[in-house]
Amino acid sequence: MARTVFIPKEVDQAEPRVAASPDTVKRMKALGLDVVVESGAGTASRIPDAEFEKAGASIGSAGDAGRADIILKVRRPTSDEISGYRSGTVVIAIMDPYDRQDAVDAMGEAGLSAFAMEFMPRITRAQVMDVLSSQANLAGYQAVVDAAAVYDRALPMMMTAAGTVPAAKVFVMGAGVAGLQAIATARRLGAVVTATDVRPAAKEQVASLGAKFVAVEDEEFKAAETAGGYAKEMSKAYQDKQAALVAEHIAKQDIVITTALIPGRPAPKLVSAAMVAAMKPGSVIVDLAVERGGNVEGAKPGEAVTNDNGVTIVGYNNVPGRIAASASLLYARNLFAFLETLIDKNTRDLAIDRDDELVKATLLTHEGQVVHPNFTRPVVEPKPIIPGQNRGDDPATDVSAAPQASEDSEASTSAKMEGGV
Repeated sequence: MARTVFIPKEVDQAEPRVAASPDTVKRMKALGLDVVVESGAGTASRIPDAEFEKAGASIGSAGDAGRADIILKVRRPTSDEISGYRSGTVVIAIMDPYDRQDAVDAMGEAGLSAFAMEFMPRITRAQVMDVLSSQANLAGYQAVVDAAAVYDRALPMMMTAAGTVPAAKVFVMGAGVAGLQAIATARRLGAVVTATDVRPAAKEQVASLGAKFVAVEDEEFKAAETAGGYAKEMSKAYQDKQAALVAEHIAKQDIVITTALIPGRPAPKLVSAAMVAAMKPGSVIVDLAVERGGNVEGAKPGEAVTNDNGVTIVGYNNVPGRIAASASLLYARNLFAFLETLIDKNTRDLAIDRDDELVKATLLTHEGQVVHPNFTRPVVEPKPIIPGQNRGDDPATDVSAAPQASEDSEASTSAKMEGGV
């Protein structure tokens, strides 16, 4: 009997993306899977029900989730959605589990095999499954488009009989996937582009796109990258020097785009209120990290706010979703590439290999338990009661037997210079 894959319409009204495309439906059918798409799931991504049907899917309702073996989503399921899932169902989505232990526990208690796509390891084999990169790439592009729309002036230099229009100056903070795409897009639009990043390797990447690199390049900077390619947390002295250099540079810019995120932590503050105040009237800042607290002081999630000095801070939520038609096609391909690894090629049945490095990295809950090491609750062994050594020889009053709070093992000091998904 073929396994059933269900593609729901996202319940979050602010989420226009969908977790499948006509192309991935065809591919899933070729794997021997039955595919049911909730009516209207792709409408906001410009994929009508008829296109899914043409690709081989059946059109259903939200209630079809209850008979699915596999559910592909964009965002983590809500408690209401979970209540309609069967125990043993595989759920693959962007889970955003940090600071939501309750949601992770709920998926475990419901018996779901929940996979967090954003935890996909950055290895060659998994490149096609990297949702952070696919969505950040689009976020970097859209950030420049949004900035240009608010800037309300031309970005390229234009020499006309009536005079010369100067090129806009664009400064990109963070040269990860989102930042590099922002640099490339701003350059294509004719802006003069500069960029910064705390990783030395980023300098060459920035230069290859025709932008100028801005950073305090001392000995600490040269050693500021982990083996995995992420940025190390810098010393206070370095941060102060870098902040002074950036503050001086920002005051001369027309557009600033910030992209810095730290996994599992609030976004680092890169642009202070004083820096914003020093910018010229009409300048624009786009904060791609606003949903994680923001890189820019004064940024407001979901809004574009203009201060008394005429500087506009753009803090739109879900930036990839602003170009949902493109974002959904890439995201659906990411999901299918991973799902394919969970299907046995001979039996065409689900086969979750707990020893597979992709599964190890992404599996949050399985068989009624939270299994990801960053979210399992520590087991505290009771302290033995030894007469004469425990206060009052009474375990109820022995404060030394109380469990100690442990630090989150994912409180990494490495920073991803990426736009959020």
